[in-house]
Amino acid sequence: MFTEKSFDVFQIEGLDERMAAIRSEIQPIFQELNEYFKIELAPEINDELYIHIAQHRRRSVHPPENTWSAISRKKRGYKMEAHFQLGIFPEYVFMWLSIIDQPKGKEEMAERLLAHSEWWHDLPADMMLNKDHTISDYEPLTPDSMEKVLQRLQKVKKSELQIGRVIPKDSPLWKNPEKARAYMLETYRFLLDMYQGLQID
Repeated sequence: MFTEKSFDVFQIEGLDERMAAIRSEIQPIFQELNEYFKIELAPEINDELYIHIAQHRRRSVHPPENTWSAISRKKRGYKMEAHFQLGIFPEYVFMWLSIIDQPKGKEEMAERLLAHSEWWHDLPADMMLNKDHTISDYEPLTPDSMEKVLQRLQKVKKSELQIGRVIPKDSPLWKNPEKARAYMLETYRFLLDMYQGLQID
């Protein structure tokens, strides 16, 4: 499970040095948790799920300011569809249902979400929205904030939507790894109807 050492990785200077720490300290946690989530969620969606862990291969100078993993129905990638992400910034861990990098059918996904507000209207009060996967900012999910993001998702080519929960670095959840893992899985389960409704084949 994530510990203070996991968050401290982002204080390490240098691309090679930080990447070495990400591989040793964070990626094994991604692998273990996503294996668990995959086993739990695949029967509920009646489909196979695949794990993807970001390798940051395109970076040549600047070390990553965050890192992430994903589970999706696609073996060869995850950004071409709505997918689940588990990742870490220096300030928090996130569990998102993500629509990023202009997947095919993005506008249709936005229309479905606007037409099926029951997928998101009654989610827990600690659900959050993120409008850009490259930045750490997020805001509470409200009917008003969600509708604004969805209208933008329809009209703006590079718009994105991530919805889910965050666990701050200083959360007491980290002192109880089993409870933290259950909270993460619960987050994805709350989002399953939405996830399945957004699959466009």
